[in-house]
Amino acid sequence: MLNALATRAAQSLRKSWKQHLTTLALAWVAIVAVDTWRMRDLPQGPAPDVALVMAPNAGATGATVPTTLAAWRAQHPGQAVAVHFWAEWCSICKLEEPSIASLSTDWPVLGVAMQSGNAEKVAQVQRQRSMPWQTAVDPQGTLSRSWGVRSVPALVVIDAHGQVRFATSGYTPEWAMRLRLWWAQAMPHRSALLSKQ
Repeated sequence: MLNALATRAAQSLRKSWKQHLTTLALAWVAIVAVDTWRMRDLPQGPAPDVALVMAPNAGATGATVPTTLAAWRAQHPGQAVAVHFWAEWCSICKLEEPSIASLSTDWPVLGVAMQSGNAEKVAQVQRQRSMPWQTAVDPQGTLSRSWGVRSVPALVVIDAHGQVRFATSGYTPEWAMRLRLWWAQAMPHRSALLSKQ
């Protein structure tokens, strides 16, 4: 009798385990499908060189600084960089801020403040929320849309050769951001390797 109970319990556990595994697999497929759909317009290939209007850095006041993405990247030669699209009104962006702040201590991070006001307002938000990374302002969302960014947060990783290596939309854990940057830095882009041969 005890043996029969143990056998039934084991069979029930096996059946339950298989059902849970199937549910997890279906959930994973759904998540991948939604992420693929959300990222369908994000850039691939060479990073577009765009004009940027930078918000004043912490402690600075006055005029905004015009530049380009290529000029900003040139300040970080030989390094993979991250372009982080965020918005002042975005609660998920706020949740992600500590990860971006930590990331910016080890990797170059350029923020793009989408529909968050003018440079002065963006600089004020960055000071209030202790956001140490440089940020370009995108008051109308034009720059973000030109990159295919329709929702924030979004993260684009560009390798040292100017190629977009990874693009994500939605919350990204810090370890996943670091892994993408490390991979872009450690694994040279194929076209860069071919041009050196």
